Amino acid sequence: MNMQPFNLIDRLQVRAAMLAIGRSTLRSQGAPGMVAEARRFLRNLDLNLFATGKSAQFMDVLNEQTSLLASRFPDGGRGNWGAARKSLNIFLRDVIYCRPLCEHYKLAVLEPWLEVPLDSNVHEGLLSDATGTVVPWPGVKALTPAVSDQLQSTASAVAKSLGVARVHLDIRYWRRAALDELEG
Repeated sequence: MNMQPFNLIDRLQVRAAMLAIGRSTLRSQGAPGMVAEARRFLRNLDLNLFATGKSAQFMDVLNEQTSLLASRFPDGGRGNWGAARKSLNIFLRDVIYCRPLCEHYKLAVLEPWLEVPLDSNVHEGLLSDATGTVVPWPGVKALTPAVSDQLQSTASAVAKSLGVARVHLDIRYWRRAALDELEG
């Protein structure tokens, strides 16, 4: 029997990239081929870059990788910071949800620093849960670092009141109506 080598960690990263970025994740974000490019980028992303001991270092890496992914999108989508950030945030969330990947790269420390992936569902959830004003939702395509920072700050306050890290708010808000219907 001539079996091919099998690298579980590599295959789990490929799987995480494929599952994190579905067609609906980047729908209407500027160009055909964005899903494939995001998946390719995330599949090859060196997760060791994120294994930092400090929040500021993590944010520097996240910002660098967001810009890099945005620059690799095909024409018509190139430079879409919001789509790149959403892709990275969903992928990193899924990586910490995958025990073997999280343990291999020692990424559990990231949980309190991870951002909630921003989209209209999360914005709607923040509107219903936040105690103060929430900045208007510009759409993923028009999302800027400044608006993202404001929404992440709101998400942090909501998450603190719920006793969870803000990254987990995506689970609270994702397809909320459809899930409530299943549970009812």
